[in-house]
Formats: sequence, C-alpha cells, structure tokens
Amino acid sequence: MMEKMKIDNSTRVYPMPVVIVGTVVEGRINYLTAAWVCHVNSNPPMIGVALGKGHYTNKGIREHKEFGISIPSVDLIKAVDYVGLMSGAKVDKSKIFESFQGQLKYAPMVRKCPLTAECKVVTTVDLPGSEFFIGEIVGVYTEERYLTGGKPDIEKIKPFLLTMPDSRYWEVGEIIGNAWSIGKDFQIR
Repeated sequence: MMEKMKIDNSTRVYPMPVVIVGTVVEGRINYLTAAWVCHVNSNPPMIGVALGKGHYTNKGIREHKEFGISIPSVDLIKAVDYVGLMSGAKVDKSKIFESFQGQLKYAPMVRKCPLTAECKVVTTVDLPGSEFFIGEIVGVYTEERYLTGGKPDIEKIKPFLLTMPDSRYWEVGEIIGNAWSIGKDFQIR
C-alpha cells in the first residue's frame, strides 16, 4: 500500500460546479463566474456562494440582499469563462447574456442557462479573503426539455465543473450508481 504524503493545505476539494452569479451593481446587471458554491440547507432551500472580497459583484449583493444563480451548459463555456475573467467595474457584462427576472428585482438570471435560481440573502459570513453569501432560494426556473419525470436531468442540462489547482473545466461523466442505494449490499470484512 502506498504511503500518504502531505500536500499544500490550500488544495481545493474538487470538482466544483460552475455557476454564474447575477446581481445589480450601480443600476446595471452584472455577472460573475463562480465555483465555490453549494447547497447548505434543504428546508427552506438555501445555497451558499463564496466570492473573493475584491469582486465588484459583492457590492450589489450586499446592497440589495439578492442574487441569481445560473447553471450554464458546456456550450456556454467561453462566455462563462469571460465573465469570470473580466471585472464588472471595468466592463459592462449586462449584454453578454439575455437576462430574465423571477420574483426578485435584483437577482438576474441567464435565460440561456438550463437551470437557474433566485436567492434572497439570509446571512453573510465574513471570511479572511472571501464573503460567503447564503441565500434562500425563492424560485427555480428551467424548461421542459431539461427535465425527465419532472426533475432536472443532468445529462440534458450538461453542466460543467472546475478543478483546482490545475484550473480546468470538466464535463460531467457517466452514472456510476444510485445514491443511498448502491451501498446497501456492502459487507464489512
């Protein structure tokens, strides 16, 4: 058996889902690509996203207490990467995607993304280098073509993932088993 070796503490647990965070900053829609995102509560449903403190997007989220999360498909990869590279303080990113709103006024979502959610901030955790915004999901939007049996279908959505520290995007692979089921026949030896 191989020995475990200690590596850099800043190594990220991966893969991380890539999303587009939308908000309104200084009266204009702004988008930012993020991958430090996860569901943090089920009832009520909440999602958390960590954004570096220097991001222009944070200003809009702090001001309006709302944000949108859009899950892009692989065909949007170049535009998604671009909105992560460019700061909204220097570039108007409001025209990159066609936007739409649900119930919330300051939580723009990307119409072309297969799955989107609008969130109302419930708390912000101030971390040394990031702000972790936790938002209650008040609306989730998709189209019939991205559903199977009334539920979002990952094969139809075609999301992609980010790995660090190699800074690469990955497509989602094959199904390898059913959660909360495949381990039922496991035997301790």
